Amino acid sequence: MDAAITVSNLSVTLGGQVQALKNVSLELPTGKITGFIGPSGAGKTTLIRSIVGGLAIPRGSVSVLGMPAGSAKLREQVSYMSQELSIYLDLTVRENLKYFVIMSGQPRSKSGAIINDILKTVDLNDRADVLALNLSGGQKQRLSLAVALIGSPKLMVLDEPTVGLDPVLREKLWQLFNKLSEQGITLIIASHSMDEASRCDDLVLIREGKVIAHSSPADLIKHTKTESVEQSFLKLARGSE
Repeated sequence: MDAAITVSNLSVTLGGQVQALKNVSLELPTGKITGFIGPSGAGKTTLIRSIVGGLAIPRGSVSVLGMPAGSAKLREQVSYMSQELSIYLDLTVRENLKYFVIMSGQPRSKSGAIINDILKTVDLNDRADVLALNLSGGQKQRLSLAVALIGSPKLMVLDEPTVGLDPVLREKLWQLFNKLSEQGITLIIASHSMDEASRCDDLVLIREGKVIAHSSPADLIKHTKTESVEQSFLKLARGSE
């Protein structure tokens, strides 16, 4: 299986001072859920922005679905859900989706069917005519995810999509992530939560701009002779000091 993303010798310095990424090289599998796991400030968001074309790449290279990151042809194949909710609070759920469907260039004649399918996917049918302002935190997260689903992307990049949610809402979102993966969509999910790492097919552990491990959760635990991803991370982090 070809890699969905190939990162080669990527280094990024922000503001001319902070080296956010240090010589990162990765190959990420197609059709799987890859977790970028590490504490706040580790470099996860910088790596994500490099992949989705949000940053100029000064050193190294990033290939996404066989094309250089940021290529115009990737706009219809890659979606990005940032930490900030990408929705308009003064519009209803359906109005938000209609706006983004039109902006994405989808056929107007098919917009109704597209919106109904997405509402069903994120389980917001019963909230379709509610103002986004009046949604719960988890519903807003699902609406933001619904926006990211427009256009049937091949790659979805989600930055801290479950932060601040209670365990029940996190579980619902992870059920959705697994459903999308089963449909062949490649997902990258950044999180600082070690509890969520075990849910991923593939893990990239990041600390201080460096990749300190890249494997499946089971292989990581086996390799480090620990009992959890969190213990593995701590052991590897101490070894990298």
